Amino acid sequence: MKLPTWFHKLASPPHFYRLAGAMAPWFLWSSVLLIAVGAYGGLVLAPPDYQQGDGFRIIYVHVPSAYLSTLVYAIMATAAGIGLIWRMKLAHAVAAAAAPVGAWFTFLALVTGAIWGKPMWGTYWEWDPRLTSELILLFLYLGYISLRQAYDDPGKADRASAVLALVGVVNLPIIHYSVIWWSSIHQGPTIKKLDAPSITMEMAWPLFTMIIAYTLFFAAMLLQRVRAEVLDRERNARWVAEVVQLPAEGR
Repeated sequence: MKLPTWFHKLASPPHFYRLAGAMAPWFLWSSVLLIAVGAYGGLVLAPPDYQQGDGFRIIYVHVPSAYLSTLVYAIMATAAGIGLIWRMKLAHAVAAAAAPVGAWFTFLALVTGAIWGKPMWGTYWEWDPRLTSELILLFLYLGYISLRQAYDDPGKADRASAVLALVGVVNLPIIHYSVIWWSSIHQGPTIKKLDAPSITMEMAWPLFTMIIAYTLFFAAMLLQRVRAEVLDRERNARWVAEVVQLPAEGR
């Protein structure tokens, strides 16, 4: 399969390094602004839930974190697959950079879910299908990171971790459909029920804002982490030496 020319250009480490450096600040400051707007809308403007009271407000952290936990894994696995099939080192760098960020989002989703669960369910944890599959996702992230660190050879680490990432993709639809396939105490779909949504617009718009904000924040973190990963992988290349020397030479 032949890849487009623009894709090859994007896969060039020097080109990607410069492009990522230019884009990351835009994503970061946009995310900060939207987080401020979404937090104010969710914590101040949104009315209390008629059943959960103010306890529902944790969704403005929990839902974006849970959404990013699966999105980041999908991106990681896609990048790992591209690197494995087309032997593209930059794709492996993207996967390696995404894994720790995805693990933190997954951990945050589990912690905020536990905090919400104590007053609502009477317990911090239940072996519910959604909770269990989300915990498995965290283990997949940690397994991917550990497997990479187990190899001294970057090439072997890339290939082995890519296989694990691709195998773990089977967990994503399980997470998504678990509340439908099995009897679950976890809250079912709300904002996705377009015909009869379970959340009012006063509550929904801050949530959508926070989801977008978290996504932009992830993009900023990913670009910065990939830049660092690229510098480490290409440390012996001439262009890296030129980039590192730029501040010292006052260019």
